[in-house]
Amino acid sequence: MTVRVRFAPSPTGFLHVGGGRTALYNWLFARRHGGTLILRSDDTDVARSTPEFAADILAGMRWLGLDWDEGIEVGGPHGSYRQSERLERYRRVADALIDSGDAYLCFCTPGELEERRAAAMAEGRPPGYDGRCRSIVSADAAARRDGGEAASVRLAVPRPGATVVHDLVRGEITFDHRSIDDFVILRSSGMPTYHLASSVDDVDYEITHVVRGEDLLSSTPKHMLIGRAMGAPDPIYAHLSLLHGPDGRKLSKRHGDTALRAYREAGILADAMVNYLALLGWSPGEDETVVAKADMVERFDLADVSKNPAVFDTQKLEWMNGVYVRDLEAGQFAAAARPFVVAALGRDLSDEEAAAFAEIAPLVQERTKRLDEVGDQVRFLFVDRVEFDEKAWQKVMAKPDAAAAVRTAAERLAALDEWSIEAIEAALRLMLEDLELSARKGLQPLRVALTGSQVSPPLFESMAALGRERTLQRIDAAAALF
Repeated sequence: MTVRVRFAPSPTGFLHVGGGRTALYNWLFARRHGGTLILRSDDTDVARSTPEFAADILAGMRWLGLDWDEGIEVGGPHGSYRQSERLERYRRVADALIDSGDAYLCFCTPGELEERRAAAMAEGRPPGYDGRCRSIVSADAAARRDGGEAASVRLAVPRPGATVVHDLVRGEITFDHRSIDDFVILRSSGMPTYHLASSVDDVDYEITHVVRGEDLLSSTPKHMLIGRAMGAPDPIYAHLSLLHGPDGRKLSKRHGDTALRAYREAGILADAMVNYLALLGWSPGEDETVVAKADMVERFDLADVSKNPAVFDTQKLEWMNGVYVRDLEAGQFAAAARPFVVAALGRDLSDEEAAAFAEIAPLVQERTKRLDEVGDQVRFLFVDRVEFDEKAWQKVMAKPDAAAAVRTAAERLAALDEWSIEAIEAALRLMLEDLELSARKGLQPLRVALTGSQVSPPLFESMAALGRERTLQRIDAAAALF
């Protein structure tokens, strides 16, 4: 059997980090088995689907490096891979299921359904559809619809009966048909429901394995019943646990950003994100944390995916990103970080400024967890004057020894014959001895004077990169404020 899997997001929002993990697991499984990954768009929700969201999904896939073999923008033997362009196909299937007796027309209005639902709940009965229209003779039902009466199409769920799902992650799960009403597959408007469109696509695209979130587990018996009514074999299912926040609750915006794009924009590297997402429910073995994508492909097995909820922790993600950032070559880091520096400044760098950044970049690289931190760390190099952070000033410059440290440093640095990292450090170390100050008390005021904050690359290297004239100007300007 050739493995055929699909990632089928709805373009009704930005690609969620949970969706990114689902896409990754499908990709890993397909690549592990030499199979085919299909990317389709479940865009039948016309009111909420937008081109912006659709483009974001493609951008997210490409950022993660997850290529697909069939589907949107790639094509393939199954025509369009957008559900909104396959509506006629779904209607033909619904009609065929009516003809075979596996589905029937329902003429119940929304008002009638609501009235019966409320009555059932009041009497303690299940509120699902009571199957009222199932007994209508098919010829009579067809005549009523042909006469203009609005009708939806419902699947005739076999009764009594049960559907057993053999899930690679969750094991065997049995759904008694008493808990599944005759659900709508085609609305009276002619639009398919998610259940019909998804099932027809899986059959048409010959999907062998359905890897998706556990929020769709309750839909699985419905999809299996539709597929069987179409005469297709059951695919193999694997339902992934949903992502939770560190507090154990389902991941939501209260835990921070949930859109994949937010992490790309914050300077998380794609390889770090892939590595982190892969470990949210799957272990490569041997207690490894940092795993190359090629190794993931070689080891990935859906049977090893945990059914327990996985915790999406941004602090752990940033730690992992820091590992990947430090592993970059200096030139790679400078190139990756430069757009974030440009964004922080609101302008591009001149050739001279780019050279200065390239020189100091390795020092910034060692303390960077996210690339969007870089702009604030090196801003001082590219502005004519710095604005002092009020908290930094109060915490550092208001201390008793700060004024003496700044004024003495100005004198010692002005007297230097050579402006180099070594000469700067020697002069300031001697100053600390003479003033009997610790490095924290004597050097932190200089950092604030130069950069406006307490966070910057190493001080001596920062002074060398800034140059003698600008360094002395800034220290003198800070001294004048005491």
